[in-house]
Amino acid sequence: MKFGAIMQACRERAGLTQEQMAVRLHRTQACISKYENDHKVPDMPTMMSWVEATGAKEVLIAFLYGMDGLNVMQNLMTLLGG
Repeated sequence: MKFGAIMQACRERAGLTQEQMAVRLHRTQACISKYENDHKVPDMPTMMSWVEATGAKEVLIAFLYGMDGLNVMQNLMTLLGG
């Protein structure tokens, strides 16, 4: 699984649209879309801003420590009530 899907799930869990995320990160909506569709990789400062904006520190830590993307998504979906 690509990291963009995890970024999207975190944004959606936080109740943010791509436009709202773009404003928070001082990016364009198109840039946010590229991150979420794995057409662009965020640098670490952008990733940290994303984590702060979505309150998804645990997701980033799990991913960085080797939890596979499927497990991260399943945990997110459980938190989303899906």
